[in-house]
Amino acid sequence: MSQEQTVQHDTRSESLGELLGGRRGALDATLPPLAFVVGWLAFDRSIAVGAAVAVGVGLIIGAFRVVRGDKLAAVVISVAAVGAAALVAVYTGRAQDFFLIQLLTNVASALAWAFSILIRWPLLGVVVGVLLGQKARWRRDPDLLRAYSLASWVWVFGQYTLRVAVYFVLWSSGAVVTLGVARVALSWPLVALTIAGSAWVLRRTLPDGHPGLRHPRVLGESGEAVERG
Repeated sequence: MSQEQTVQHDTRSESLGELLGGRRGALDATLPPLAFVVGWLAFDRSIAVGAAVAVGVGLIIGAFRVVRGDKLAAVVISVAAVGAAALVAVYTGRAQDFFLIQLLTNVASALAWAFSILIRWPLLGVVVGVLLGQKARWRRDPDLLRAYSLASWVWVFGQYTLRVAVYFVLWSSGAVVTLGVARVALSWPLVALTIAGSAWVLRRTLPDGHPGLRHPRVLGESGEAVERG
């Protein structure tokens, strides 16, 4: 294999997981729901105590992230989400409603990702394009546009639709403990599988010789592909 082919191969097979990350954030997101379930069980199924424990854990995680230098806005949103889930459960008096916002969020995400594919603005391409500083240049590369579109379906069905199906069944049956377990199982392990699956689709869809995600190619005046760094 020539040096040029090696560079192309390395760029093309660049880890999507390294670009998207998400494991730490997804892991953090599982701790407050687990804290809610533990507090709810430990104090005679008290929703108020479970909610207080969940919010407390969320605040501790948020403080830790701020000290670590994470963006304050992201931390505030994360803590606010835990607080909102706790308020819903306390207001309705049903422990399973702590997970209702998560269920609805995944419904909205599945619809948003599917719609983005249909209008030819696949969200996987939007996210990766922003992370790579490409803005919308990737859309002018027909190969990348097609690859991102196909890979985005992995997120629609492999992550969001799957979560909706599982969460809805457990939520409607009031299976609070199982909801907590599912929240963990369908968090960072599922995110990791989704990233791996969408990365595989990207690699399989991009034609041989394509320079990879960092180098969109557009058609020049002569009709030949031109790389854009």
